[in-house]
Amino acid sequence: MEDGDANPLISAYLERRADLVRYFRARLRSDVAAEDLVQDIYLKISALPDGDIGNPGAYLFRTGTNLMLDRIKAERRSGRREAEWRSAHTSGPGEGVVEGSPADEVVDAKARLSAIIEVVQELPAPVREAFRLHKLEGLTHAETAAAMNVSRSSVEKYMMTCLKQILARVGR
Repeated sequence: MEDGDANPLISAYLERRADLVRYFRARLRSDVAAEDLVQDIYLKISALPDGDIGNPGAYLFRTGTNLMLDRIKAERRSGRREAEWRSAHTSGPGEGVVEGSPADEVVDAKARLSAIIEVVQELPAPVREAFRLHKLEGLTHAETAAAMNVSRSSVEKYMMTCLKQILARVGR
């Protein structure tokens, strides 16, 4: 494209792109949002037919401001819809919508935990104690050994016994 054939609006955009980003960064308080908005300005003006715009710079800033306001309105509408949905899907005040695991996974996890507890309760007392100290209290093997007044090797054997029993009865 020759200089005389260039779209004056696109040329103005390319010249003022950094100014546009700075301007909208200050208003949106976000580098990412400002860059997105300035890109949207380009998409909007590149779709326009070539025409004579008296003040291309003012047109770019006005287009960006309109896009910014449209985006803010859309975010507010989305927030209101979200709040309405949440209020319609809670059964009482202060109770939120649970966004956790699906119910079948929770039931399965509880069943597995119950089976693990059952296995551990059937083990000899020193093995149970080593499991409790290491897995539940978070002690290292050396710390568990010191707390139980046994060797570290004994704690490792206790843990292997416990884990073998859990794997045999509950699986992974």
